Amino acid sequence: MLAARVGGLSGGLRAGALRGGAHSFRASSSKLGSRRPPAPCAMTSSVSLSVPKLDTARKDDIVANVDVFIFDCDGVIWRGDSLIDGVPETLAMLRDAGKRLFFVTNNSTKSRAGYLKKFTSLGLDVQPEEIFSSSFAAAAYLESVGFGKEGNEYTGKKVYTIGEVGIDEELDLLNIPHIGGPEDAGKRVTLAKGEMMHQDADVGAVVVGFDREVNYYKIQYATLCIRENPGCLFIATNTDAVTHLTDAQEWAGNGSMVGAIKGSTKQEPTVVGKPSPFMLDWMCNRYNIKRDQIMMVGDRLDTDILFGKDAGLRTMLVLSGVTSEELLLSPENDIKPDCYAEQLSKMLDV
Repeated sequence: MLAARVGGLSGGLRAGALRGGAHSFRASSSKLGSRRPPAPCAMTSSVSLSVPKLDTARKDDIVANVDVFIFDCDGVIWRGDSLIDGVPETLAMLRDAGKRLFFVTNNSTKSRAGYLKKFTSLGLDVQPEEIFSSSFAAAAYLESVGFGKEGNEYTGKKVYTIGEVGIDEELDLLNIPHIGGPEDAGKRVTLAKGEMMHQDADVGAVVVGFDREVNYYKIQYATLCIRENPGCLFIATNTDAVTHLTDAQEWAGNGSMVGAIKGSTKQEPTVVGKPSPFMLDWMCNRYNIKRDQIMMVGDRLDTDILFGKDAGLRTMLVLSGVTSEELLLSPENDIKPDCYAEQLSKMLDV
């Protein structure tokens, strides 16, 4: 059902310049269109200025001039498995005002179908085509570069995944062969004299996503594929340093998994999740959206807000996730959103 409703990916974006890896993504973001002059909720990003708090005038400006809202999920829409207060009413208000909504998450553990189930379980009416996950982005990127094909012929190339079911489900939707992932959970390396691990020579890409079952076997296998298989791609769903698996503390994020492979291969990955512009480029190309119509709403400065600012979008930070007001307003922070609020539902209150 999801595949039928979302459709194929080929109409979204041809990667072209994205082949060069993580640095080429950041470089390409300068081509996403010129920035608008600062509007009432688009203050300069100088660290010498405070970030304005959402008030009635700024909210009215946003509703009047923004046509498309992109929301991060964890910390904005929900925390763990709990819906944040006022979110349904706020989304309903924006939809009633004719706004288009998208939900973009760096969490690769679920596919879009998996996230649709989560939205539904929380009582939110969200359409499949409104959901973008970094697991989807990895599969879409591979399709955009023509992975596994020479002309109309299939080459037999496959993907090795470090990650959970979300990546594999998205690859399945595009009929991209893959190995590893959950199947390699629990595998151990026994080091006897002269022992070697042999990788599949047909692996043409390694995708690294968040993996609670990561182990030395997976790290070594991915390392061999990247180092020894000619032209093997190295793709990271994201490089977040930490994540919030529980509300009690920060946990090591996908950056730790990606870092292990970077360390052993001495290669930089192509990053497809935020703050890389890949998902935004795909969205804008697929749905003919102009960047000056969009506001990015998130709870992380180094992914959500940077994602928006690099693309020239309006940005709003909410304090219902990982970023404190103290950190936001600190002189050491040089990533400044256009405005901020305690949580998304403040758009109803002001």
